[in-house]
Amino acid sequence: MSLYRLIGSFLRRHWAAYAVSAVMLVGIALLIVWIPRQVGHMVDGLVTDRLGGTALLRELGWLAAAGAAVYGLRVGWRITLYAAAYRLGVELRQRLYARLAAQGPAFFQQHRTGNLMALATNDIDAVEMAAGEGMLAGFDGTLTLLLVVAVMAVGVDGRLAACALLPFPLMALSFGWISQHVHAASRASLERFGDLNDHAQETLAGVRTVRALGLQARSRAQFRQLAARAADSSLAAQSWEAAYEPAVGFTLSAATVLTLGVGGWLVWREQLTIGQLTSFTMYLGQLIWPMFAAGWVLALLQRGQAAWDRLRPVLEAPLAIHDHGRIERVAPGPIEATALRFAHPGQARPALDGISLQLAAGRTLGLVGPTGAGKSTLLRMLLRHHDPAAGTLRWGGTDLQDYTLGALREAIAWVPQEAFLFSASVADNIALARPSASRAEVEAVARLAAVHDDILRLPRGYDTPVGERGVTLSGGQRQRIAIARALLTGAPLLLLDDALSAVDTETEARILSHLRQARVGRTVVIASHRLSAVADADLTVVLREGHVVEQGTHAELVAAGGWYARQWRYQQLQASLDAD
Repeated sequence: MSLYRLIGSFLRRHWAAYAVSAVMLVGIALLIVWIPRQVGHMVDGLVTDRLGGTALLRELGWLAAAGAAVYGLRVGWRITLYAAAYRLGVELRQRLYARLAAQGPAFFQQHRTGNLMALATNDIDAVEMAAGEGMLAGFDGTLTLLLVVAVMAVGVDGRLAACALLPFPLMALSFGWISQHVHAASRASLERFGDLNDHAQETLAGVRTVRALGLQARSRAQFRQLAARAADSSLAAQSWEAAYEPAVGFTLSAATVLTLGVGGWLVWREQLTIGQLTSFTMYLGQLIWPMFAAGWVLALLQRGQAAWDRLRPVLEAPLAIHDHGRIERVAPGPIEATALRFAHPGQARPALDGISLQLAAGRTLGLVGPTGAGKSTLLRMLLRHHDPAAGTLRWGGTDLQDYTLGALREAIAWVPQEAFLFSASVADNIALARPSASRAEVEAVARLAAVHDDILRLPRGYDTPVGERGVTLSGGQRQRIAIARALLTGAPLLLLDDALSAVDTETEARILSHLRQARVGRTVVIASHRLSAVADADLTVVLREGHVVEQGTHAELVAAGGWYARQWRYQQLQASLDAD
């Protein structure tokens, strides 16, 4: 969809607001055309002594009333127009947010967060201005131009109008040339702002790392460079937009010279009155706005087109995961994977290859293996962050793709490797999925996650704000709060993706003990590097390079003497040395 089709669709849906604004603009144009004619009539009346006294005051009163009406109508159309145009900005931001929320991890690996934020601000603002100010300014300018030229040609003198319009084709050619440069410069300006926004977002999100590595000076230098590039690009765009004004000024000056020369000759030949020449000159002055409006509208449209060229690919980007499922309620049951195969985009080696396993409902599955074995990938397959390239993944006898995404993810509580907390209080973060949960319920799951005592030591307890991404908390505290949040949901499937990596072994043992009580009736999948986290699992699967190399209970795997047994002995020895 092009920018003009987008604006056309918006105009059709909100035609009433634009129609009211257009009626007001017609009224303004008619009054503006009437005022010079009235002034010319008054000048001729004063020259011939036909106008004076009460009649003159009455005519001046009409002029004042017309001026007040123009002022009121201009205020009215702007309020009406901008109220409609802002709705387009709201609609586009909602569409962008909904599209981003539905995208999978692969999309965000290709698009920077800061640039996406810039699309939601600067770029949509540019499209909004093109649909609002641009459309109505174009209508106003065109209507005023046609009425003024018609009155100049028909109501005053056609010969004089023809002479005055001679320089206008040159202005049109110059506008076309300038518009091409405005489009390119506007796109470059928007892209440079996206780069600047992206750097600022990354630096602020990773401020601890920047400080820890002593990168403040380098980060400031990069920011200065990006800010300078953004400023230069913005200046270049503004410079090209400013080029419209000299073109208008040259055209108007040439038209004025021609008008005064030819008009003076016609007055000398008594083919034109002084009042008519006065009216014509005033009409010529009223062409300033249509000419400036043409430049302004072209600049807005080119800026909006450049923004839409950046925004449209994101809005139309295909979804990595399609929500074609029809089943809106998950019926918990066994989890079955059959010959599951998946490869990340751009990678030749599959992350999972030929995975087959079965887990009865209410049981616990442990996933272990070296780094990069595919543990997290398998959990993300259950969440439908990825769809298998081959094989099937079923829950309760139903293929995951037959469930709606909303129903599937509502039935799963997931604690990722890096727990994410929002800029809210501890209690609000725990109760994120159940805002109606009581404080007693929040504290109960916090105890299960062995974080209750830590929370009480915070300045305001459960009401303590955690800062952006939980920056005021330690990694272990963030993980345990995320576990408490997952437990509070009551979802029938609980996924723990190395969710105990940031806690010590003693705290891990307490949490696992509590989880054994809390997970009764729940299906639990635990991916972990610590084998102690899966020692009580009903089934443990060892993954290596995307393949299942071992599976069984803890006792069976230790007795088998494979990777699991060797890793278990090593971790037990390490734990005993740490205890000493």
